[in-house]
Amino acid sequence: MKIICIGRNYTKHIEELQNERPQEPVVFMKPDSAVLLKQHPFVIPEFSEDIHHELEIIVKINKVGKYIDAKFAHKYYDEIGVGIDFTARDLQQKLKDKGLPWEKAKAFDGSAVIGEFLPKSNFSSLENLTFELTKNGETVQKGNSSHMLWKIDELISYVSQYFTLKIGDIIFTGTPEGVGIVKPEDVLEGFLEGNKLFRIHVK
Repeated sequence: MKIICIGRNYTKHIEELQNERPQEPVVFMKPDSAVLLKQHPFVIPEFSEDIHHELEIIVKINKVGKYIDAKFAHKYYDEIGVGIDFTARDLQQKLKDKGLPWEKAKAFDGSAVIGEFLPKSNFSSLENLTFELTKNGETVQKGNSSHMLWKIDELISYVSQYFTLKIGDIIFTGTPEGVGIVKPEDVLEGFLEGNKLFRIHVK
């Protein structure tokens, strides 16, 4: 499986990092080794002093597809959830300043939290989903899929122009504002429409 991530898909998050609004989706990838194993803590890597949480709606692909038309994209997934794209912000900034790829800051071991999935049929509209991250019981990120610059089906269509989507692939659809640092002993919990889909302990 591969993990395909979308950057800069929420206007307020673009603004909080003082990034330029993109003309098309920003795409990067994580290897399968980035997946944080179930029941494992997230261990802050030694190479960063500024690891940020980025909560995102995630989609699990359920059939092989290439050059998918957006109007048919809904046929390629039947489950959604939430996850975290952990980012070494200090390292990412150094790489960006040099015009280099982000992988070391985005794709390191354990950087992808994949929570439990729910059937998309549980929800009346995928374009009005509230999701939330709490840190030590306090809300630190809260977003709604209505604020996406590119909706889920548009992202699937776009990504499939470049990469063949395969069963089990995961798409991270972008983070809203509120990203911030994590520290040892933090407890992170992710919710989709009030359903708690993961609980992560930081070490």
